[in-house]
Amino acid sequence: MLYSMTGFGRAEAVVNGRQVTVEVKALNGKQFDISVKLPPILRSYELDVRNMMANLLVRGNIDLTVAVKQEGASRPMVVNTDLALFYYQGMKQIADAIGVPCDNVISTLMRMPEVVAAEQDMVSEDEWAEIRLIVEAAAADLMEHRRQEGEALLRDIALRIHNIEELLKRVHPMEAERVEKIRSRIKQWLADQSGRDKVDENRFEQEMIYYLERIDISEEKTRLRQHCVYFNAAIAENEMGVGRKLNFILQEIGREINTLGSKANHAEIQQVVINMKDELEKAKEQILNIL
Repeated sequence: MLYSMTGFGRAEAVVNGRQVTVEVKALNGKQFDISVKLPPILRSYELDVRNMMANLLVRGNIDLTVAVKQEGASRPMVVNTDLALFYYQGMKQIADAIGVPCDNVISTLMRMPEVVAAEQDMVSEDEWAEIRLIVEAAAADLMEHRRQEGEALLRDIALRIHNIEELLKRVHPMEAERVEKIRSRIKQWLADQSGRDKVDENRFEQEMIYYLERIDISEEKTRLRQHCVYFNAAIAENEMGVGRKLNFILQEIGREINTLGSKANHAEIQQVVINMKDELEKAKEQILNIL
């Protein structure tokens, strides 16, 4: 089973009168990189959250947001008197400088940043244990989305590799014609160089053997076939985080296809190679989305 790199997860529950909502989003990324947004009462648990997400989500660019809202009655509020006085002194200086009265500024002061804030409290270890389960549930929801997207990616990638294997089968029937065309071209070249009646058959056979050894594609075909088999086996292993491994195998498949094309010296085989490259590029694009 393949997992997509992208996904979205959400979970929420009430913990001791607090509504806890966790949302997590994942995008493509070569490594694990996470951005965590926690309310002040959970800041001390940020490292714990990061380690948890690294273990559960493996790889990708992750955005995690945890929101905590108090249910029921309003929470106690705290007024920062010193900060309010500081703001007032600044306002009064400006008012005196421009000659306007500085009256009825209480409503303005109360709206200034951090003058009025909810009283900070802490969560107990038992409450954190419950919140942790909510975070894990959101991660599990994301992984389920990844799994569903991975199923679609698996079908498409498996099709691309199957198409490459089928294209490879079309090469074998062309090889006899390929060798005969090469033989004819070399014989014509020798005839043009030394005269048709003066072709040295021994030299001709030596030239044929030398040239055919240079353009023999049997090893490339064998390796290409083996790489495709290995790719399918790697998918079947059902490993988590197999994307990098599959990408490496595709690189090896690409090398064999390129070598096959450079040695082909045959128009129809070159067309097959072009179609192989097209299927390979489509597979590479999809592999970038695999966890």
